[in-house]
Amino acid sequence: MNWDWAFAWEIIPRLLDGLVVTVEITLAGSVIAMVLGLVIAIVRFSKVPVLSQVVGGLVQFIRGTPLLVQAFFLFYVFPSYGLTLPALTTGILAIGIHYSAYAAEVYRGGIESVPRGQWEAATALSLSVRRRWTGVVLPQAIRAVIPSLGNYVIAMFKDSAILAAITVVELLNTAQAIGSDSYRYIEPLTLAGLLYLLVSYPAARLIRGLEHRLAT
Repeated sequence: MNWDWAFAWEIIPRLLDGLVVTVEITLAGSVIAMVLGLVIAIVRFSKVPVLSQVVGGLVQFIRGTPLLVQAFFLFYVFPSYGLTLPALTTGILAIGIHYSAYAAEVYRGGIESVPRGQWEAATALSLSVRRRWTGVVLPQAIRAVIPSLGNYVIAMFKDSAILAAITVVELLNTAQAIGSDSYRYIEPLTLAGLLYLLVSYPAARLIRGLEHRLAT
């Protein structure tokens, strides 16, 4: 099959619409992953009886099962129990919850990297638990893990293609739909791959520069 430039230019607007949805999934999923991951990390680090063990088991379950299985479960099983959500919302929840387990481990590593003397100083100053976390520990921990979290955001952007399996009309699903309608796959799939690269590569360079700056 020969490359058709006229057809390629014709389908670019539809692919860009799919790219917008992919970016929306990434941004919304990132918010869920970062916030939920931080909550999980604090609960596990605080070693709250029973709760920390339950949360730890949940993290291991999420990390040990594929994102696709989790997305299928939310999309096809939850409606049987009366919880029906649009495909896009389900996809955002699936990818956000999935990556929150990985973000939690990153946060935990950052928290553990805070020198013990900082904890002792906060205790000696009689700071409240909330002030100890928000004023002393988290500012240092989060600064140390920003590059790692950024890498997960990039991975989330690429893994959003998995959500095509639950009918989310993101970039890959759009490319597949164009191919099914026109019986031409080389142009839409190639352009979709290039769009993924055009977003993920500059983002990766930005994260690398940020990592060097924070390290300095």
